[in-house]
Amino acid sequence: MNNHPRIEIMDTTLRDGEQTSGVSFVPHEKLMIARLLLEDLKIDRIEVASARVSEGEFNAVKMICEWAAKRDLLPRVEVLGFVDNNVSVDWIYNAGCRVVNLLTKGSEKHCRFQLKKSCDEHVADIKKVVAYAREKGMDVNVYLEDWSNGMKDSPDYVFRLVDGLKDCGIRRFMLPDTLGILNPLQVIEFMRKMKKRYPELHFDFHAHNDYDLAVSNVLAAVLSGVKGLHTTINGLGERAGNAPLASVQAILKDHFHAITHIDESKLNDVSRLVESYSGVTIPANKPIVGDSVFTQVAGVHADGDNKNNLYCNDLLPERFGRVREYALGKTSGKANIRKNLEGLGLELDEESMRKVTERIIELGDRKELVTQEDLPYIISDVLKHDGANNKVRLLSYFVTLAQGLKPMATLSIEINGQTFQESSSGDGQYDAFVRALRKIYKGTLKRKFPMLVNYAVSIPPGGRTDAFVQTVITWNYEDREFRTRGLDADQTEAAIKATIKMLNIIEEQTIEI
Repeated sequence: MNNHPRIEIMDTTLRDGEQTSGVSFVPHEKLMIARLLLEDLKIDRIEVASARVSEGEFNAVKMICEWAAKRDLLPRVEVLGFVDNNVSVDWIYNAGCRVVNLLTKGSEKHCRFQLKKSCDEHVADIKKVVAYAREKGMDVNVYLEDWSNGMKDSPDYVFRLVDGLKDCGIRRFMLPDTLGILNPLQVIEFMRKMKKRYPELHFDFHAHNDYDLAVSNVLAAVLSGVKGLHTTINGLGERAGNAPLASVQAILKDHFHAITHIDESKLNDVSRLVESYSGVTIPANKPIVGDSVFTQVAGVHADGDNKNNLYCNDLLPERFGRVREYALGKTSGKANIRKNLEGLGLELDEESMRKVTERIIELGDRKELVTQEDLPYIISDVLKHDGANNKVRLLSYFVTLAQGLKPMATLSIEINGQTFQESSSGDGQYDAFVRALRKIYKGTLKRKFPMLVNYAVSIPPGGRTDAFVQTVITWNYEDREFRTRGLDADQTEAAIKATIKMLNIIEEQTIEI
């Protein structure tokens, strides 16, 4: 194998990824994802739909193809079609797409029991569809569905199928592990057999993750000389999902020195958008895109990073548009805390550092989360600065909730020594509170008010009604995103605490009024 193989990536988030249980993208979401995949991530090809699904799916494909055609990207947009007397081809063509990925049967069992046909009969049907599509000026790729079981149980059938199709103008033969049954050694064995028998053909490999082997199997396919790989954003896909693009890209580059067109710096942004649209939360420890994967927890690791990056590998967060963070908790040492203080531009003497470290460890033992934004408050508390230095203090507030009426909030707040009062209604108690605050900042003070980007609520396991509620709010202010947390038995009170923390953080960056 070439030391620097060129690997073509086909992303199927919008087709196979949408087969994730509970996931359905509306047309404008599909268009937005398609734009990011092709323009930002520089994906080689995207599979955006299955033919004949619905009118909404037709409209989505049409929108994507119209957009792609204006930017000379149409040849990189593909749709799954079927051997159905050309009905799928017409559907795809009328939607504006010019590449059909034809689903055929890659195992004798599927051919005989699902189609009730012989291999020769199936080949004849496929050839008719391929010829029809090519007459219409379309490119044709072919999926050999259940190819993995075909190679295990009926390899002669697979070879007879490909023998019958290899000379009829098919551009790519796409080999899926449809049921996710293969291990890397089997992928190498079967793929090498295909490459040896058909050295002139372009093979793609399509992995499923039922045994948590999708990424390993993809890399085994690359080792065997495959030219194309199929991935999805965040590993979305039927059952256990598909091979996640971020992981595949990182390993291709670092372990195989493979060449792709992927812009790694955009992976995190696209991942977050797909997370939002799909409703499928990214696990915190998911490689490359998880919240925690560039966070050092142990103090010894932070100390090592200070001493020539002893605990860093090639997966530098900056590659993926992210930064390294240093968690605060019971395993934190002074090095972790210093790293966070550096980010805030703060310095402490050794005795103060000892006291702050002890308090953070104490909080960690109680399983409370401690963030960089919490540090100034912990320092103030530990060093007996009792909050008098806070530039924003909530003096009082009153919220109402009555059936049939919009919630109301009235508050009194002190900002840099001046007291302000305001009232507002809202869609909820917290929304009313924020609207009243916004009136003060934007109306009275003529100042910017941060944008709320995300609002998350969690309680400890067990579901007790008297449990503390933790509210985590993500804000955007002056093109910088940061999070604040509030903890209280009442959800609205927890959110208000997080909001007052936010106001003090931005007040430190603002000239006094």
